[in-house]
Amino acid sequence: MPRSATHQSFAIPYRLNLLIVAIQLVSIFTVMFLAARADQWWQLVLLAMVFAVVGNSVYSIIHEAEHRILHPNRKINDGLGVLMALFFPAPYHLLRQGHLCHHRANRSDDEAFDLYFEGDSPLVKWLKYYGIITGVYWVMVVLSNFVVVLLPFLAKRQFYEFDKPFAKFVDVLEPRSWLYIRLEALMAIVLHATIIWTLGIPLLNYAVVYLGFGFSWSAMQYVHHFDTARHVTEGTRNLWICPPIDALWLHHNWHLIHHQQPTVPWIHLPKLAKQQESVRGFLPWFYLKMWRGPRYTDEHVENRFTGRVSN
Repeated sequence: MPRSATHQSFAIPYRLNLLIVAIQLVSIFTVMFLAARADQWWQLVLLAMVFAVVGNSVYSIIHEAEHRILHPNRKINDGLGVLMALFFPAPYHLLRQGHLCHHRANRSDDEAFDLYFEGDSPLVKWLKYYGIITGVYWVMVVLSNFVVVLLPFLAKRQFYEFDKPFAKFVDVLEPRSWLYIRLEALMAIVLHATIIWTLGIPLLNYAVVYLGFGFSWSAMQYVHHFDTARHVTEGTRNLWICPPIDALWLHHNWHLIHHQQPTVPWIHLPKLAKQQESVRGFLPWFYLKMWRGPRYTDEHVENRFTGRVSN
């Protein structure tokens, strides 16, 4: 019997998680199969919308793996994380390092995308901010697969001095992770080329369907955090879209609860929220509010948890 989470009442629902992973894999290949046969614009739009839901559910599973609460066995946990991240597509070890750094830097000067400070380039801040809420962020993550495989020399701080937060992220990446990152990036490229070739999916169809996920994922990456308290655990909010989608996304929108207790598996978050009488806002409304853009501030909050994230 695999060991449970740290606290018995917060046991990892690993059997349910394995079932969800299996359903997600079937769903991915079903959407890809239909994308290969779609010849009407409305069919592609519908598939893109479906894949937005499926893809964010997959990311929620990856997110559980990043916190090592997907499966009690570490090797199985990380193996599933690597597998599902291939459909993002991105290296799991890159996503994990980035996400754990997010938990450590949240709302500090190192990760306040909705703010800019004296000495910052407002143009860089605006481009980065609107890149997040329009889907460009996801495109950049996908392109990183090719960068780390074909141009690994670009993964050096000296190329990112114009963006200090990202330069610091490059600094804290574990050196031993680069081998995993490059291997997983190559696996992602090969996998997607194989899917496209085997199923005969037109490249435009594939791009449209995947952009449905990419846009929605990127657009939601900062909606839980913008204009919140400058505090590492309290600087976020709980949101909702509709109960079925919230459930498919493994309660990821209980984001304040998650940041307060990041080692608690997804299935327990509603219970914690009920105990705390937590409130939630409507996610699309907060997304629209993000379009007002970043603002200037002279309030500085130091990242007290900076440093490398251990594997």
